Amino acid sequence: MSRRRAALGVLALLAAGPAFAAQAQVDPTQVVPLTLETARAVALQNHPQVLAAQGMAALANEEMREVRSAYMPTVNLYVTGSIANEPARLGAGYLTTSSVFNRFGQGVTLSQLITDLGRTKNLVSSSRLQSEASQQSYQATRADVLLAVTEAYFEVLRALGLQRVAGETVKAREALNDQVGMLARNKLRSQLDVSFTDVALSEARLMVIRAKDQFDAATSELTRALGSDEPQAYSLEEAALPPPPPETPDALIAQALRDRPELVGARSLGEAAHHLERAEKDLALPSVVLLGAAGYIPYIEQSGTHTPSEYGAAAINIQVPVFNGHLFSARHAAALEGARVADQRARDLQERVVRDVRVAWGDALTAFQRMDVTTHLLQQAGLGLDLAQGRYQLGLSSIVELTQAQLNLAQAQVEDLTARYDYANQYAVLQHAIGALR
Repeated sequence: MSRRRAALGVLALLAAGPAFAAQAQVDPTQVVPLTLETARAVALQNHPQVLAAQGMAALANEEMREVRSAYMPTVNLYVTGSIANEPARLGAGYLTTSSVFNRFGQGVTLSQLITDLGRTKNLVSSSRLQSEASQQSYQATRADVLLAVTEAYFEVLRALGLQRVAGETVKAREALNDQVGMLARNKLRSQLDVSFTDVALSEARLMVIRAKDQFDAATSELTRALGSDEPQAYSLEEAALPPPPPETPDALIAQALRDRPELVGARSLGEAAHHLERAEKDLALPSVVLLGAAGYIPYIEQSGTHTPSEYGAAAINIQVPVFNGHLFSARHAAALEGARVADQRARDLQERVVRDVRVAWGDALTAFQRMDVTTHLLQQAGLGLDLAQGRYQLGLSSIVELTQAQLNLAQAQVEDLTARYDYANQYAVLQHAIGALR
């Protein structure tokens, strides 16, 4: 088999068997099989950022229920017993004259808001929109985690491929070194050729060391992306390459403006700020509250007029703000400025989303086009190695040409491998930019 066919065979192994290489380095009983879909599911279940965002969304939902409670009546049950000097009837502070009796009783009070002319309605709308924004923040966090685990997954696959390329390069250069050494011992090649092959072999061994370091770093990053701090060996399955990107980014921009969770959440926060501004403005309006009280007093010690054992009363209370040191106007002005700030932040985020989509689309298109170039480069490098090896065996070229051809093939293999995983990562970045990574 020619060297070119051997190189292409190595690449076929790269494309078909990354899981095999991972299993060859660790005890199979300790390897965790992992697909991209499984890795994403594990990250969404375990990652602390996702769990924290989920808790914040639940917190915002409970805060919305808290604000909505203003629509419901307030009912309190009281049981009261008091001892006082019986002739007294007057007291200072919050102890009213009706309380200065020796008595025991129980009762219930009710307070129900009838209307505050829209303030509570706007507060409820504001809290509901804030809860929706928190849900979008949760979705955005999920997307960030999915992107991180996707990038880490492909980085581990790339590091595995680099290890295989480095291993095959060492084998090829060891074979050449042995061959040239034998020819030099038989006085058919000079010692200079042996020195060149020794240098090339050392470079290949350095490549193995660097590839191992990259693999360890990529595995650690994958472990972190999965939401774990325990080191683990993984057996990764190869993921299919995504489809090519569209020819123009226009449709992608429209999708991002519609679906990007950060942008949807920012719009909800802007609407919430406007509802809060209207609610603060309504502070200056009257409010109407229904009040009620009823109960039973089984014992009361008094002289003079008779007090019945049962009591009950109802009232309508209308509160009209008159003056409070410009407190309400200041709160309204602050809420108005907050709404304007929220609008500008949403606008800024929208511009950044459009930019992100254009940049991600351009990077994905470049990475996709790069794959064709690296495939052609790999073919030419394999052909060049075949020619260089033939010329060297015939004595028509020096060892420099042959070792350079070997280096060119190794670099072409690395470039082709890197181009494929770079495109997979860039496509994931593009999906994240348009809000499709969920």
